[in-house]
Amino acid sequence: MRFFFILALFIQLLNAGTLTKHQFSDSKIFPGTTRDYWIYVPAQYDGSKPACLMVFQDGAGFVRNPGKEGYVPDVFDKLIAAGEMPLTIGLFINPGVVPAANENAQPRFNRSLEYDGMGPDYANFLVEEMIPRLNLKISDNPDDRALCGGSSGAIAAFTAAWERPDQFRRVYSMIGTYVGLRGGNDYPALIRKTEPKPLRIFLQDGKNDLNIYGGDWWMANQTMQRALEFSGYEHTYRWGDGGHSRKEGNKLMVEALRWLWQDHGKTPVRTHPGKCKSRASEWLIPGEDWQVVSEGHNWSEGLAIAADGTLYFTDVPDSELFKITPDGKESLVAKETARANGIALGPDGKILYTASAKQIRAYDLATGKHEVIDIGAGANDIVVSHAGHLYFTDPKEGKVWHIDLKTKKRKMAASVNGLNGIGMSADQTQLFVCEFAGPYVHSFSIEEDGSLQNRQAYFYAQQPTQNSKVGLDGQCAVASGHLLVGTFAGLQIFDQPGRVQLVLPRPAYEDGRVNYCAVHGDMLYIATRHRIYKRKVKLQEAPAWKYPVKPPKPRL
Repeated sequence: MRFFFILALFIQLLNAGTLTKHQFSDSKIFPGTTRDYWIYVPAQYDGSKPACLMVFQDGAGFVRNPGKEGYVPDVFDKLIAAGEMPLTIGLFINPGVVPAANENAQPRFNRSLEYDGMGPDYANFLVEEMIPRLNLKISDNPDDRALCGGSSGAIAAFTAAWERPDQFRRVYSMIGTYVGLRGGNDYPALIRKTEPKPLRIFLQDGKNDLNIYGGDWWMANQTMQRALEFSGYEHTYRWGDGGHSRKEGNKLMVEALRWLWQDHGKTPVRTHPGKCKSRASEWLIPGEDWQVVSEGHNWSEGLAIAADGTLYFTDVPDSELFKITPDGKESLVAKETARANGIALGPDGKILYTASAKQIRAYDLATGKHEVIDIGAGANDIVVSHAGHLYFTDPKEGKVWHIDLKTKKRKMAASVNGLNGIGMSADQTQLFVCEFAGPYVHSFSIEEDGSLQNRQAYFYAQQPTQNSKVGLDGQCAVASGHLLVGTFAGLQIFDQPGRVQLVLPRPAYEDGRVNYCAVHGDMLYIATRHRIYKRKVKLQEAPAWKYPVKPPKPRL
């Protein structure tokens, strides 16, 4: 018996990885902070091939008390040796602290800022500042990267994966703080409204968790689980009787890691459209993602699509008008457009666009000539109805202008502070004007003479996690009556009663906003700052230059 005990101990020591402690004080993302971190390297790692990575928030709590429950290096040793998880580097990071200025002052504790805060800052901190410090061969495949944390560390782990699914795909969340401390209570709605992301999440909580000023942790975690189930995410959960402690989560560590890493190398973490109950399953096509169709522009704007499917757009700083034909060929249509911004096709087939020097111009595709049809009002975005009513926004003055294309007479139609994008309903009876900072898109009834009535702050946009402004900009309507609007969060799709039903996040690597959008056939186009993208969808066009389309009655 003694022999077998000694043999087991020897095997355990043989499989034991190494743990080293370090300190980091040079963050640019969280300036002034200092923090400890630990690196676990499995005994089997030899640097011959990239290893997987798992990042633990509140790192010290997972690497103290060797040999006791909750000591993660022991769990890694066991599971890696048994082949129940891949060869994985462990990175255990403490939250940052800005040291006290003197003995009579307190340090600034960054934990809530870094962990409870929404947006990409913490994810970018991991990717840009911490992971490069490992100096080890780490896989850059997001399927090979996982995160873990408890309480605020749990929401930090989820946020990092949510914001950067191109970097992280697997999350173990213990007693997660998905409550109203810094916006985390928004996650259940975001999960339901946002195009599903390829993530796998293990949730743990107990019914005696906190119920304080910020919210009810126990109920919040169950609400998260329901949202993940609604949108078809790979997830599981374990509910217990515990309180706000990692005690139960530590007991589940082996089970959680086995589940998170199951089938690794065989079946990647992915989305499951067949299980998704959101509008994504109705409007999106499985396997179809954003494709770049044009790039290298200084500021791409103003999408308009002709009847034959030719896409027109502008590069504002370069004063250029481009087109992309249905076969994907791009060409320059016109130069010297006076910084053309918003564009729209008129009922006569000409391209109408806003230009500098307070001009509205028409470009004749047949003759290649520009005609100034109005001058004297600042102009940004534009929409033109089949009946010949032209509207454009003047952000500096906060005005909406109307031009009757038959008489060429201009008059002020409305005023909206901070306005930007402009569009029209599919039936061409309502004008929609974006309040750039948000959260509203204003709706007006269009009278027969083109005047506007019955203004309401009607559409309520989803607040982006990374910006105080929504960035409501270019828009287009579709035949179902839905309104598509570009924002910092991505492309937001509203129903007729004014509610966001789906958010399509910005394409990977885009850090700005969606400037414009347009639909033709089964193809959705968007413009970001430097690129034009397309994506096949199940939406039908309703451009304003065509005859009005009566949408179906919405569900109220």
